[in-house]
Amino acid sequence: MHFITITLLFTSLFLSAQNEANIWYFGENAGLDFNSGSPVALTNGSLFSLEGCATISDDNGDLLFYTDGVVVFNKNHTIMPNGTGLLGHNSSTQSAIIVKNPLSNTIYYIFTVDGASGNSGGLHYSTVDMTLDGGLGDVTINKNITTPAIATCEKVCAIKHQNGLDFWIITRLEGSNTYHSYLLTSTYFNT
Repeated sequence: MHFITITLLFTSLFLSAQNEANIWYFGENAGLDFNSGSPVALTNGSLFSLEGCATISDDNGDLLFYTDGVVVFNKNHTIMPNGTGLLGHNSSTQSAIIVKNPLSNTIYYIFTVDGASGNSGGLHYSTVDMTLDGGLGDVTINKNITTPAIATCEKVCAIKHQNGLDFWIITRLEGSNTYHSYLLTSTYFNT
């Protein structure tokens, strides 16, 4: 009996949806939908990005929003309220990365870097609240929050913390081997 209970518990843990990266928007109005298992071309995007961009979907693989690091578009491909003027750069190789708040299905962080081609001074973050604008999302007043990582190169990544819940946000300083790592938890972003 205990074996069956444990097996069902682990099976249910591994069957949880992991579809947040199933839709990509990039380039000139281009996109890909991986929800069927094979990529399906999308041509309805609003991006015009030379390089970096980021897209996030919900647990079911339904598009939530996407960005080039400067402008944020909702699932209807229109600009979110307060969704312009982020301090990334559309020619940065990794202008933005989107990370969900570890204990929320409605709060997301957009981390942006401008790199060598921009002039905004490194790594910043903004938050999106998906309960706003009728469920289409809104960039909140927590926009372009500065971190100590200035003069970053055009790279930013997020890595799941060993605890399986939180994230490490990592960027490298331009022209050096110095990396800055920041802890994102459900209650704060530790700069």
